Amino acid sequence: MGQQARRFGRQISPVFLGIVAVMAVTGWAVWTGYSTSTGLAVFLFVTSAWIVSLCLHEYAHARTALHSGDLSVEDRGYLTLDPLKYTHALLSIVLPVVFLILGGLGLPGGAVYIERGRIRHRWQHSLISAAGPLANVAFALVCTAPFWLGGIEDVPLPFRFALGFLALLQVSAAILNFLPVPGLDGYGVIEPWLPDRTRRELAPLAPVGLLLVFGLLWIPAVNQLFFGFVRDILAALGVSDLESYCGRALYTFWRESDGVCEVVVPG
Repeated sequence: MGQQARRFGRQISPVFLGIVAVMAVTGWAVWTGYSTSTGLAVFLFVTSAWIVSLCLHEYAHARTALHSGDLSVEDRGYLTLDPLKYTHALLSIVLPVVFLILGGLGLPGGAVYIERGRIRHRWQHSLISAAGPLANVAFALVCTAPFWLGGIEDVPLPFRFALGFLALLQVSAAILNFLPVPGLDGYGVIEPWLPDRTRRELAPLAPVGLLLVFGLLWIPAVNQLFFGFVRDILAALGVSDLESYCGRALYTFWRESDGVCEVVVPG
């Protein structure tokens, strides 16, 4: 690959920059109260921030693969952060956004295509798989920094609640991604170390692994256990249940409110 082609393959996409711009403008609107509809502003801010985090998730996979020997990620445009370049844009972007809107769940997306034959070491395969959810962890730490560094009292309540809900999405996505289930990144971390026979037997489960996990979350006991773990992590980061709950309530502004968050955020 020539130097000019390589530069083009790593140039940040205007599509991604546009999404970042939407996130910045709507974040400013939430912070200042400029928008006539706080709920709509929170919805646009959280959704655009969520898409940005999905792009960073996939970029982390691709960038780690690049440094592990798979130069093909440049040709496919994965390093441009363009969500339209993903192998499964429907799984990587559309479905996670749909599930976010419908249920407020940080559902992990699909994956970029990595030419695994170019990767020499097992630990590199594991690191490539781990890089994506680690990007969600980093995003969660950034979202919650005002909470655990102090000074959150100076942050306007709507923006504070939006950060709390966004942090919940990042933490839940990281946990789901790290599950050792075929088709998820957690399985990709341990797969290189499994016997060949075990890998062959589990391979057919990869296309339905995410659906199985999502189905399990519909079981009340499993759902309660999972989100209890998510809340424990958020609490350790300084985010209360009320903050993440009100963030979700503001995000789903089209639903009838139970009145709890109107007391905290008048009007």
